[in-house]
Amino acid sequence: MSAVTTRKDGDVLVVSANNPPVNALGYAVRAGLQAAIREAQADASVAAVVIRCEGRTFFAGADITEFGKPMQEPGLGVVCDEIEASAKPVVAAIHGTALGGGLEVALGCHYRVAVPSAKLGLPEVKLGILPGAAGTQRLPRVIGAAEALPMIVFGDPIAAKKAHALELVDQLAGEDSLEADAIAFARDVAKKATHPKSSQRTDKIEESKKDPGLFERFRKENARKLNKLEAPAACIEAVQASVELPYADGIKKERELIMRLMASTQSRALRHVFFAERAAAKIDGIPADTPTLPIKKVGVLGAGTMGGGITMNFLSAGIPVTIVEREQAALDRGVAIIRKNYENTAKKGRITAEQVEKAMSLLTPTLDFNALADSDLVIEAVFENMDIKRDVFRRLDATVKQGAILASNTSYLNIDEMAAETKRPESVIGLHFFSPANVMKLLEVVRGAKTSPAVLKTSMELARKIGKVAVVSGVCHGFIGNRMLSQRQQQAQALILEGAKPWDVDRVLTEFGFPMGPFQMSDLAGLDIGWSAETSKSASVRDVLCERGRRGQKTSKGFYDYDENRKPSPSPETEAIIAEFAAKSGKPQRAVGDEEILERLLYPMVNEGAKILDEKMAQRASDIDIVWLNGYGWPAYTGGPMFWADTVGLDKIVASLGKYGVAVAPMLKAKAEKGESFN
Repeated sequence: MSAVTTRKDGDVLVVSANNPPVNALGYAVRAGLQAAIREAQADASVAAVVIRCEGRTFFAGADITEFGKPMQEPGLGVVCDEIEASAKPVVAAIHGTALGGGLEVALGCHYRVAVPSAKLGLPEVKLGILPGAAGTQRLPRVIGAAEALPMIVFGDPIAAKKAHALELVDQLAGEDSLEADAIAFARDVAKKATHPKSSQRTDKIEESKKDPGLFERFRKENARKLNKLEAPAACIEAVQASVELPYADGIKKERELIMRLMASTQSRALRHVFFAERAAAKIDGIPADTPTLPIKKVGVLGAGTMGGGITMNFLSAGIPVTIVEREQAALDRGVAIIRKNYENTAKKGRITAEQVEKAMSLLTPTLDFNALADSDLVIEAVFENMDIKRDVFRRLDATVKQGAILASNTSYLNIDEMAAETKRPESVIGLHFFSPANVMKLLEVVRGAKTSPAVLKTSMELARKIGKVAVVSGVCHGFIGNRMLSQRQQQAQALILEGAKPWDVDRVLTEFGFPMGPFQMSDLAGLDIGWSAETSKSASVRDVLCERGRRGQKTSKGFYDYDENRKPSPSPETEAIIAEFAAKSGKPQRAVGDEEILERLLYPMVNEGAKILDEKMAQRASDIDIVWLNGYGWPAYTGGPMFWADTVGLDKIVASLGKYGVAVAPMLKAKAEKGESFN
């Protein structure tokens, strides 16, 4: 079947694209659109054209399978120009999403009709590029530079109703009558003598010129958000060109900027992330036709911070949850926090009061362990102790119906040891949510030695349903993310004993792009997690800090001192504690430079990543990147630890690890010697 077909509805030529799943603008679609526009020009009986799409969406962007390949003509820019040059009015009929090239096609049309539920946007910046088919030049001419800037620079779509208010959409259609409404609209505008061409509009440009400080002000207001990012800066430059240059020169500027970005490391990194996220959903070693299990009811054991957050994921997806606690006070507290979280989200306008009540109506809180019996999936979120976990799995095995999935939210512990306590190890899996579990996107899905293909596939698909980015991990201490994090933490502790200050270590990581450093993170979490005053023996800097009441932000002092607004400042007491501890440990103090700090913190993580790959604990290097991007705040514009390592040079990393006395992983050493990369 052709990707683009045409049919006549009286004097209107209806052009329909059908390129599942998202009507991507690949070669066949572009060529089909060009041919359809030419057909309309050659047919005297055609008075107007409607461009629409089959399936669930309008054109949702470029064809990702064409990324990195030579462009087959016609390019999208040529197609948009031909649409705009049509002597007969062309109307875009938009449903679902009109994203990237999809919105550029719509901007090439003379008019746009959309259903209220549609969204329109130019998200190219999220791939480290900018709209390359005149989007940066046409959009400001249609809605003005002030409104176009955030759409192009941040890449977030807007709702059709807002687009209508901005005059980006000319008419809102009925949700169930888009095609008919668009045809009627096209027939009506065909009576007009002239039709608006986005590229030739000057009214909004003249308005934008009246605010000459717009672009510099936008840069200053968003400086922190856009720090180090190349594509947003180029997007601002392109929009500025639309105001200051003639259209033809603006197009040249857009082309020059996109070519520069396409060759940049940041864009390669962000495109890597785009494909890596899709690759992570693929499971090695199980047949494609593996069936999935129905998950209609979920049980959660534990109503604490993690249990409550995990529960919210399922409630928000419309899946009923039974949450079990041992004590009424803990249960009531957990349920109250869940409600408060939802209500806070409603106050911000992200959900309605009705949605809050709907979610809460799906929750069944109870002290009765047996209430978990008819669950299709039970996730335990109890204390991180293997003896407790073993006991839980023995009880779950005796209580929960056969065929149900039994999952642990453990961060470190061995899933196989828990599975061994049951008579159905094939039904046991690790589902490691990250805190706060109702916010963080990452889910490590830990495949046990006996986990069945159906249980694994069900867990991965369920992750997508609850809005998570899932990565498969094997069973090892700390799985993928925490196993690598432990290497960074060890080096951070070693660095402060050698003379680096905690705030310098944190600064180096935040300057690299992390939201916070290891000592800021420790203070936020609480230094006394897993620490006991009764058994503490001043064996580490953390022990001494806790013994002196310095337990993090909650006590207004940890590695840092905190004011009443929790603003941190370097602590002389912490410096003295570290110096005293270093002296007792026989560690001579020295000045440690930023470059050494960065290498000591990050290179051992890459090294551990290579071990994880070699042991087949991760399916692919890009999966490790996805874990760190979504669970630990690794800056996306570097592509993740393994992609970043490739850009640094594996030979350089190997040499530095040797200099710092770290044993080099065999895979890392072999790749460096052969001049290979991870990705």
